[in-house]
Amino acid sequence: MPILDHSKGPAGAEKGKWNLEKLVVLVVGHGKLAEELLEGLNGLRISRVVRWEERECLQGDPSIVIHAGSGREIDDVMEFCSGTGSILLDLSTGDSKLPDTTTFPVVVCPNVNLQVLYFMAMVKHSSRHFKGRDIKISESHQASKSTKPGTAIYLAKSLGVPESEIKSERDPKVQKEVLGIPSPFLDRHAFHQIVIRSPDVEIRLETRVLGKSAYAPGLSKIIDVVAQRRLDPGHYDIVDFVIDDI
Repeated sequence: MPILDHSKGPAGAEKGKWNLEKLVVLVVGHGKLAEELLEGLNGLRISRVVRWEERECLQGDPSIVIHAGSGREIDDVMEFCSGTGSILLDLSTGDSKLPDTTTFPVVVCPNVNLQVLYFMAMVKHSSRHFKGRDIKISESHQASKSTKPGTAIYLAKSLGVPESEIKSERDPKVQKEVLGIPSPFLDRHAFHQIVIRSPDVEIRLETRVLGKSAYAPGLSKIIDVVAQRRLDPGHYDIVDFVIDDI
Protein backbone atom coordinates (compact mmCIF):
# COMPACT_ATOMS: atom_id res chain seq x y z
CA MET A 1 0.00 0.00 0.00
CA PRO A 2 1.20 3.58 -0.60
CA ILE A 3 2.69 5.65 2.20
CA LEU A 4 0.42 8.40 3.42
CA ASP A 5 1.67 11.96 2.89
CA HIS A 6 -0.77 14.54 4.23
CA SER A 7 0.78 17.31 2.13
CA LYS A 8 0.33 15.57 -1.23
CA GLY A 9 -2.20 12.83 -0.61
CA PRO A 10 -1.51 9.10 -1.05
CA ALA A 11 1.73 8.34 -2.88
CA GLY A 12 1.29 8.27 -6.65
CA ALA A 13 -1.95 10.24 -6.50
CA GLU A 14 -1.65 13.73 -7.89
CA LYS A 15 -4.50 16.08 -7.11
CA GLY A 16 -6.25 17.60 -10.11
CA LYS A 17 -9.14 16.86 -12.44
CA TRP A 18 -8.00 14.01 -14.61
CA ASN A 19 -11.40 13.61 -16.18
CA LEU A 20 -14.29 16.05 -16.07
CA GLU A 21 -16.57 13.70 -17.98
CA LYS A 22 -19.13 11.55 -16.28
CA LEU A 23 -18.20 7.92 -15.89
CA VAL A 24 -20.04 4.73 -16.65
CA VAL A 25 -19.83 2.50 -13.59
CA LEU A 26 -19.43 -1.21 -14.34
CA VAL A 27 -20.48 -3.40 -11.41
CA VAL A 28 -18.93 -6.87 -11.26
CA GLY A 29 -20.74 -9.39 -9.09
CA HIS A 30 -24.12 -10.97 -8.34
CA GLY A 31 -24.36 -10.83 -4.55
CA LYS A 32 -26.36 -8.53 -2.29
CA LEU A 33 -23.86 -5.68 -2.38
CA ALA A 34 -23.59 -5.73 -6.18
CA GLU A 35 -27.36 -5.71 -6.56
CA GLU A 36 -27.71 -2.85 -4.07
CA LEU A 37 -25.15 -0.79 -6.00
CA LEU A 38 -26.85 -1.48 -9.32
CA GLU A 39 -30.13 -0.30 -7.81
CA GLY A 40 -29.02 2.67 -5.71
CA LEU A 41 -25.70 4.06 -6.99
CA ASN A 42 -25.84 7.54 -8.51
CA GLY A 43 -23.98 10.83 -8.34
CA LEU A 44 -22.67 13.86 -10.20
CA ARG A 45 -19.75 11.88 -11.64
CA ILE A 46 -21.85 8.92 -12.75
CA SER A 47 -23.57 8.83 -16.13
CA ARG A 48 -25.08 5.37 -15.65
CA VAL A 49 -24.54 2.13 -13.76
CA VAL A 50 -24.49 -1.12 -15.70
CA ARG A 51 -23.74 -4.77 -15.10
CA TRP A 52 -20.33 -6.12 -16.02
CA GLU A 53 -21.96 -8.39 -18.59
CA GLU A 54 -23.19 -5.29 -20.46
CA ARG A 55 -19.72 -3.74 -20.91
CA GLU A 56 -19.75 -4.16 -24.68
CA CYS A 57 -22.39 -1.43 -24.91
CA LEU A 58 -20.01 1.27 -23.61
CA GLN A 59 -18.73 2.27 -27.08
CA GLY A 60 -15.64 3.96 -25.71
CA ASP A 61 -17.34 5.86 -22.87
CA PRO A 62 -14.98 6.51 -19.91
CA SER A 63 -15.63 3.98 -17.17
CA ILE A 64 -14.70 2.88 -13.69
CA VAL A 65 -15.00 -0.76 -12.59
CA ILE A 66 -16.45 -1.80 -9.23
CA HIS A 67 -15.44 -5.35 -8.34
CA ALA A 68 -17.90 -6.72 -5.79
CA GLY A 69 -17.80 -10.31 -6.98
CA SER A 70 -16.34 -13.64 -5.92
CA GLY A 71 -13.24 -13.30 -8.06
CA ARG A 72 -14.18 -15.59 -10.95
CA GLU A 73 -14.33 -12.63 -13.36
CA ILE A 74 -11.03 -11.11 -12.21
CA ASP A 75 -8.99 -12.17 -15.26
CA ASP A 76 -11.49 -10.50 -17.59
CA VAL A 77 -11.58 -7.43 -15.32
CA MET A 78 -7.77 -7.19 -15.43
CA GLU A 79 -7.76 -7.42 -19.22
CA PHE A 80 -10.50 -4.79 -19.53
CA CYS A 81 -8.84 -2.30 -17.18
CA SER A 82 -5.47 -2.80 -18.83
CA GLY A 83 -6.96 -2.14 -22.25
CA THR A 84 -9.08 0.87 -21.29
CA GLY A 85 -7.01 2.42 -18.49
CA SER A 86 -10.03 2.22 -16.21
CA ILE A 87 -9.60 2.51 -12.46
CA LEU A 88 -10.63 -0.59 -10.52
CA LEU A 89 -12.30 -0.21 -7.13
CA ASP A 90 -11.94 -3.60 -5.43
CA LEU A 91 -14.70 -4.24 -2.88
CA SER A 92 -14.14 -7.99 -2.77
CA THR A 93 -12.33 -7.95 0.63
CA GLY A 94 -9.33 -9.94 -0.52
CA ASP A 95 -11.03 -12.80 -2.37
CA SER A 96 -10.16 -11.46 -5.85
CA LYS A 97 -6.43 -12.30 -5.48
CA LEU A 98 -5.21 -9.35 -7.51
CA PRO A 99 -1.56 -9.44 -8.59
CA ASP A 100 0.97 -7.31 -6.73
CA THR A 101 1.64 -5.15 -9.79
CA THR A 102 -0.87 -3.82 -12.32
CA THR A 103 -0.80 -1.57 -15.39
CA PHE A 104 -3.76 0.43 -14.09
CA PRO A 105 -4.80 1.94 -10.73
CA VAL A 106 -6.46 -0.33 -8.17
CA VAL A 107 -8.13 1.23 -5.12
CA VAL A 108 -8.71 -1.39 -2.43
CA CYS A 109 -11.96 -0.71 -0.54
CA PRO A 110 -12.59 -3.12 2.35
CA ASN A 111 -15.59 -0.92 3.20
CA VAL A 112 -17.44 1.93 1.46
CA ASN A 113 -19.52 3.24 4.36
CA LEU A 114 -17.97 6.62 5.13
CA GLN A 115 -18.48 6.52 8.89
CA VAL A 116 -16.85 3.09 9.07
CA LEU A 117 -13.98 4.31 6.87
CA TYR A 118 -13.41 7.21 9.28
CA PHE A 119 -13.31 4.66 12.10
CA MET A 120 -10.83 2.46 10.21
CA ALA A 121 -8.61 5.47 9.56
CA MET A 122 -8.68 6.39 13.26
CA VAL A 123 -7.67 2.86 14.26
CA LYS A 124 -4.92 2.64 11.62
CA HIS A 125 -3.26 5.88 12.63
CA SER A 126 -3.58 5.27 16.38
CA SER A 127 -2.50 1.63 16.37
CA ARG A 128 1.09 2.30 17.50
CA HIS A 129 -0.22 3.40 20.89
CA PHE A 130 -1.62 -0.07 21.61
CA LYS A 131 1.35 -2.29 20.78
CA GLY A 132 1.76 -5.07 23.29
CA ARG A 133 -1.80 -4.87 24.59
CA ASP A 134 -4.26 -7.75 24.67
CA ILE A 135 -6.46 -7.04 21.64
CA LYS A 136 -9.51 -9.03 20.54
CA ILE A 137 -11.47 -8.42 17.34
CA SER A 138 -14.91 -9.85 16.58
CA GLU A 139 -17.38 -9.39 13.74
CA SER A 140 -20.95 -10.37 12.90
CA HIS A 141 -22.71 -10.43 9.54
CA GLN A 142 -25.84 -12.06 8.17
CA ALA A 143 -25.76 -15.86 8.13
CA SER A 144 -25.55 -15.93 4.33
CA LYS A 145 -22.19 -14.14 4.28
CA SER A 146 -19.48 -16.69 3.44
CA THR A 147 -16.70 -14.39 2.21
CA LYS A 148 -13.94 -13.01 4.41
CA PRO A 149 -14.95 -9.92 6.44
CA GLY A 150 -12.72 -7.29 4.85
CA THR A 151 -13.25 -4.62 7.48
CA ALA A 152 -12.36 -6.99 10.31
CA ILE A 153 -9.26 -8.17 8.43
CA TYR A 154 -8.20 -4.55 7.88
CA LEU A 155 -8.68 -3.70 11.57
CA ALA A 156 -6.72 -6.80 12.57
CA LYS A 157 -3.81 -5.91 10.30
CA SER A 158 -3.80 -2.35 11.60
CA LEU A 159 -3.58 -3.57 15.20
CA GLY A 160 -1.22 -6.49 14.61
CA VAL A 161 -3.81 -9.18 15.36
CA PRO A 162 -3.53 -12.44 13.33
CA GLU A 163 -6.42 -12.91 10.93
CA SER A 164 -6.97 -16.38 12.38
CA GLU A 165 -7.86 -14.84 15.76
CA ILE A 166 -10.82 -12.82 14.47
CA LYS A 167 -14.00 -14.16 16.07
CA SER A 168 -16.91 -14.41 13.62
CA GLU A 169 -20.59 -14.76 14.52
CA ARG A 170 -23.25 -16.01 12.08
CA ASP A 171 -25.89 -17.38 14.48
CA PRO A 172 -29.01 -15.17 14.32
CA LYS A 173 -29.97 -16.13 17.88
CA VAL A 174 -26.64 -14.95 19.28
CA GLN A 175 -26.70 -11.87 17.05
CA LYS A 176 -30.09 -10.85 18.40
CA GLU A 177 -29.83 -11.85 22.07
CA VAL A 178 -26.15 -11.19 22.78
CA LEU A 179 -25.04 -8.56 20.27
CA GLY A 180 -28.36 -6.71 20.21
CA ILE A 181 -28.90 -6.73 16.45
CA PRO A 182 -32.57 -5.84 15.83
CA SER A 183 -34.61 -8.61 14.21
CA PRO A 184 -35.35 -6.67 10.97
CA PHE A 185 -31.61 -6.44 10.28
CA LEU A 186 -30.47 -9.99 11.04
CA ASP A 187 -30.37 -10.66 7.28
CA ARG A 188 -28.37 -7.49 6.48
CA HIS A 189 -25.97 -6.02 9.02
CA ALA A 190 -22.28 -5.53 9.78
CA PHE A 191 -21.01 -5.47 13.37
CA HIS A 192 -17.36 -5.05 14.38
CA GLN A 193 -15.91 -4.86 17.87
CA ILE A 194 -12.39 -4.18 19.14
CA VAL A 195 -11.54 -4.85 22.78
CA ILE A 196 -8.17 -3.57 24.06
CA ARG A 197 -7.14 -4.68 27.54
CA SER A 198 -4.35 -3.88 29.94
CA PRO A 199 -4.26 -4.96 33.62
CA ASP A 200 -6.31 -1.99 34.79
CA VAL A 201 -8.05 -0.60 31.66
CA GLU A 202 -10.44 -2.02 29.06
CA ILE A 203 -11.39 -0.10 25.91
CA ARG A 204 -14.27 -1.24 23.68
CA LEU A 205 -14.87 0.15 20.19
CA GLU A 206 -17.86 -0.92 18.07
CA THR A 207 -19.38 -0.24 14.70
CA ARG A 208 -22.91 -1.24 13.65
CA VAL A 209 -24.24 -0.88 10.13
CA LEU A 210 -27.89 -1.88 9.83
CA GLY A 211 -29.46 -2.39 6.42
CA LYS A 212 -28.16 -1.48 2.98
CA SER A 213 -28.71 2.26 2.63
CA ALA A 214 -25.25 3.32 3.78
CA TYR A 215 -23.22 1.72 0.99
CA ALA A 216 -24.28 3.31 -2.31
CA PRO A 217 -23.99 6.96 -1.09
CA GLY A 218 -20.54 6.26 0.33
CA LEU A 219 -19.32 4.65 -2.87
CA SER A 220 -20.67 7.59 -4.88
CA LYS A 221 -18.49 9.93 -2.80
CA ILE A 222 -15.50 7.63 -3.21
CA ILE A 223 -15.95 7.63 -6.99
CA ASP A 224 -16.07 11.42 -6.97
CA VAL A 225 -12.83 11.66 -4.96
CA VAL A 226 -10.98 9.02 -7.00
CA ALA A 227 -12.05 10.64 -10.28
CA GLN A 228 -10.39 13.90 -9.25
CA ARG A 229 -6.90 12.37 -9.05
CA ARG A 230 -4.30 11.36 -11.57
CA LEU A 231 -3.47 7.90 -10.30
CA ASP A 232 -0.37 6.05 -11.41
CA PRO A 233 -0.70 2.29 -11.97
CA GLY A 234 -0.54 0.40 -8.68
CA HIS A 235 -2.47 -0.30 -5.50
CA TYR A 236 -4.03 2.33 -3.23
CA ASP A 237 -5.72 2.14 0.17
CA ILE A 238 -9.09 3.90 0.28
CA VAL A 239 -8.50 4.72 3.96
CA ASP A 240 -5.61 6.99 2.91
CA PHE A 241 -7.94 8.85 0.54
CA VAL A 242 -10.45 9.22 3.37
CA ILE A 243 -7.82 10.94 5.51
CA ASP A 244 -6.86 13.30 2.72
CA ASP A 245 -10.08 14.10 0.91
CA ILE A 246 -13.40 12.90 2.26
